Amino acid sequence: MSGHSKWATTKHRKAAQDAKRSALFSKLSRNITVAAKEGGDPSPENNASLAAAVEKAKSYSLPKDKIKSAIDKAFSSGKDAANYETVIYEGYGPAGVAVYCEALTDNRNRTAADVRSAFSHSGGNLGTSGSVAFQFERKGQIIIDTSACPDEDEFMLAVAEAGGDDYENAEDEWIVYTAPTELMAVKKALDEAGIETKGAELVMEPTTPTQVSVSEAKKVMRLIDKLEELEDLQNVYHTMDITDEIAAALDE
Repeated sequence: MSGHSKWATTKHRKAAQDAKRSALFSKLSRNITVAAKEGGDPSPENNASLAAAVEKAKSYSLPKDKIKSAIDKAFSSGKDAANYETVIYEGYGPAGVAVYCEALTDNRNRTAADVRSAFSHSGGNLGTSGSVAFQFERKGQIIIDTSACPDEDEFMLAVAEAGGDDYENAEDEWIVYTAPTELMAVKKALDEAGIETKGAELVMEPTTPTQVSVSEAKKVMRLIDKLEELEDLQNVYHTMDITDEIAAALDE
């Protein structure tokens, strides 16, 4: 276990998502609805995908009544029925940065047009299915306040015993990585070990980060911001390596 790797990238992504918290609520609710429906069970205890969706929603402070409403919608009928489908969009942004988008949509044509427009107006190109997916790896990610276990040696041992694959130090947070299928099991083991977790979700991590200049990074982030503003897009991942220098420039 390394303990230190790419905290600037993770920290910047979390900060950007937090800044758009209000816009996230509808996306989080939609994610819960689809997970509940596809899993065929309204109980997170029996539906791993739903459990992960609820954990992610809680980490962004989605109210309990909205979580319940989103689950109920999955099993409604008539005009209240949820008819979303999962669609993946892949492409390249400025400087050859690979971009991977996960959408939940009730109108595939509308979403495709919106995504294509975002790419074309930001110096990028929407690609075909599979054109960039190979540059990412699906992982489980658990966020923990460092105050929950300030001793790194003790924390590293706890992560190993819980079945985690790796972790990194993001200053005031520990970020634990797991196999996708082990996300909730590792979270539960950490909680039972007395290490309180803030949130857990499935993410796509780049396997080979793309090096860019500060000016190129700003162009890439304009594309990412446009994509994240689209209501149908749940998650937007990219391969740009956000160094400390680039993170500082983007925060200006």
